[in-house]
Amino acid sequence: METRFRHDLVEWLRADSVLASLVNAVEEESPAEASPPWIGIAASAASDWSSKDRVGREVRVALEFVDRSGDPSTTAEIVARIEMRIATMPPLQPGYRLVMTQFLRSRAERRKRALRAALLEYRFLLLADA
Repeated sequence: METRFRHDLVEWLRADSVLASLVNAVEEESPAEASPPWIGIAASAASDWSSKDRVGREVRVALEFVDRSGDPSTTAEIVARIEMRIATMPPLQPGYRLVMTQFLRSRAERRKRALRAALLEYRFLLLADA
């Protein structure tokens, strides 16, 4: 379920026309070929969250956003758009239901060569279709 969810999350982010106009790539990992700005899944992990009658998973995902903007407000605007998009992911997905989306924490940093990065960590609760 974790693999399917990662794919669906990336597709949901890619489908946002505003976000698509602001970034060069949205990938399941750090894109090797894309220049900043881009979004990639830095890491994910899943654990059991099953009920008596349904298979369930708690999936934790860390998304990384990398930007080459010299203006921190530009980075902040894009991060806010990513957060808004994640918060509006539909609960009904093929094969499972997204029961809960919870923002856990974020971290922002300035990197060499005028790069800015933000790491966004989330917790998602999923139940498989019956």
